[in-house]
Amino acid sequence: MASSREPWLLENGNLKGLSKEIRHGRTAHNMSSSSLRKKSHLTLVSKVPCRKLRQFLANLQEVILGTKLSVLFPAIPLAIVADCYGFARPWVFALSLLGLTPLAERVSFLTEQIAYYTGPTVGGLLNATCGNATELIIAIFALSQRKIDVVKYSLLGSVLSNLLLVLGTSLFCGGIANLRLEQKFDRRQADVNSLLLLLALLCHSLPMLFRMSGASDAVTVDPILQLSRASSIVMLIAYLSYLIFQLFTHRQLFEAQEESDNDENGGGGEEEPGFWSGFIWLVGMTAAISLLSEYVVQTIEDASDSWGISVSFISIILLPIVGNAAEHAGAIIFAFKNKLNISLGVALGSATQTSMFVVPLCVITAWIMGIKMDLNFNLLETGSLALSIIVVAFTLQDGTSHYMKGLVLLLLYIVIGACFYVSKTPLNQLSTINSGTKAAIDRIFRA
Repeated sequence: MASSREPWLLENGNLKGLSKEIRHGRTAHNMSSSSLRKKSHLTLVSKVPCRKLRQFLANLQEVILGTKLSVLFPAIPLAIVADCYGFARPWVFALSLLGLTPLAERVSFLTEQIAYYTGPTVGGLLNATCGNATELIIAIFALSQRKIDVVKYSLLGSVLSNLLLVLGTSLFCGGIANLRLEQKFDRRQADVNSLLLLLALLCHSLPMLFRMSGASDAVTVDPILQLSRASSIVMLIAYLSYLIFQLFTHRQLFEAQEESDNDENGGGGEEEPGFWSGFIWLVGMTAAISLLSEYVVQTIEDASDSWGISVSFISIILLPIVGNAAEHAGAIIFAFKNKLNISLGVALGSATQTSMFVVPLCVITAWIMGIKMDLNFNLLETGSLALSIIVVAFTLQDGTSHYMKGLVLLLLYIVIGACFYVSKTPLNQLSTINSGTKAAIDRIFRA
């Protein structure tokens, strides 16, 4: 932990005056989220005579009002009230989704502040592992309720959203805003992420291909599960290696370049919170995300029935868009400023983290919980993922960008969204198939 003599240097939601060694803990995710932060005016708070009360109010104002998404915070208590008083379940679902949007941005903010005190190495690990905290918490709650399809759909949607929607919008908007400028980015970071995404695609494809090549589902169900768990362990090892590559051996490739405005000297207010205040706020925000995630998982089927939209479309399209809205908006803002390295770091970094860390971690967690979750995402879902990764890899191969590349990615996302919109696959189809397979095996052995 940093010395107590070092203040928490906050102004306009950004860390000020940090050395390059400390700044290196900031990733593209943090830079993206910081674009939606705003200055909290502490004039009235500074006049409060009681020091403890002044500190608490300064903390409250900085955390709650320090984001442009603060107008969505009322959705959190409204979702709780709607659930407690038996409002229509689709309303609980919608309010919970809205409440998750500012919480995801605030978790990124608080993680960044704590990272200052823990140093660049631990801070970098925190930033690298908490970037997709919302998706992970939703997945864990869905697992606890045996909604494996929701887990798979939401994680697949997160990857597709980052690769096609976020990256496509960033390249398109950046190209339109910088028509007369040559847009270039560092290919080396994109190559590493593309390589890891192709490894994740292989691990997702093999269980599906194994099932399709088997004589029957009854013969292949257990080997597919074993193969998925082994592949998940390999993916986690690869992600750990990626963290070492990112934070130690080749960290210069992943350093987010600061804006010149943020390099100006300036101090924060007099009353600035320390490590433990940030940690307590982070725990509170995580608890709120957990509560809203539970509401989302419990009410997703009711929302699907009420709105006439399939669960697959809600999970693959709506959940990722709302859950990562702050991060996505930041990536687009930096693309407007012709800072494509940050935009690519957000889109590809999030997709890599979800594919190589969150998905295999869910498989291992389900294994520990005694739940049979595999990496077989079915033909339609795996095919969409494969085509998306291949198209993105071709898009980024020359290290330059223009609006046409972004437009193609956006159109691809629209087509995939339309595909899942018309798809009416029952939520528990995979669970039903697995139960029927198990029953068939039991009958064979009894005979």
